Amino acid sequence: MGGIDREKVKGSFHRQAKTYDQYARVQKRVVANLLDQVRKEVGTPGRILDVGCGTGKLLAELHRLHPEAQLFGADLALGMCITAGAHLAAGAFVTADAESLPFIDGAFNLVTSTSTYQWLPALDHAFAEARRVLAPGGIFLFALFGERTLFELKDAHYQALKREGEVEDITHRFFPPSRVEAALAGAGFDQWRVESTLEVELHADVPALLKSLKKIGAGNASPRASAGLYGRKRMLAMMDIYQEKYGTTDGIPATYEVIYGAGRCP
Repeated sequence: MGGIDREKVKGSFHRQAKTYDQYARVQKRVVANLLDQVRKEVGTPGRILDVGCGTGKLLAELHRLHPEAQLFGADLALGMCITAGAHLAAGAFVTADAESLPFIDGAFNLVTSTSTYQWLPALDHAFAEARRVLAPGGIFLFALFGERTLFELKDAHYQALKREGEVEDITHRFFPPSRVEAALAGAGFDQWRVESTLEVELHADVPALLKSLKKIGAGNASPRASAGLYGRKRMLAMMDIYQEKYGTTDGIPATYEVIYGAGRCP
């Protein structure tokens, strides 16, 4: 996977905190799916932490499901924490890195996360931190976007590069399921599992897709990437290729690979 500029990620999500919920359609479906897992696998957690809590949507649903639980949210972007705090008075929110959580060992019975870990340069430290803050018998339930996410956009961009005689694609890449599995196994969980599924979102055209991505803060986080998709000429070429290769009568598809994982502490 390519490098990740963490400051770029933090700034982007901070700026888009107010528009995130309006455009995060796939992310909302992921939250709903993770909640189903919580219902099936979690008893009565006393303390819950959501890593990369965003606007607090998952924690708000967890509050409805477990109203007696103490709720904590951590997010790298201050704007997200402010928005989450305004949405959920019952929660405590901190600006923090998933790789360095400001909590004592064994503080939580349940750690959750959705649509967050793909923005990390590696998973090992973050998963080890989730394991560290879980109490014995606690469970870690998460979902992140995998390497096949937005493959149509990446392919169209790469083809536009080739038209200009360039072959190096410096867009960042997300993790494959095998890497997620390895990180979970190495974090010290007693039981763990990983599964992958695809979610497809339809947009009217490529500009509508790009606007949606911008409004949720999901830009190119490669440290070598310049603003946008490298100039108007390349942008127009990319949009033409995308429409020609993947367009349908219903619009253009944007595919997300969602990797769901779980780990239980001994």
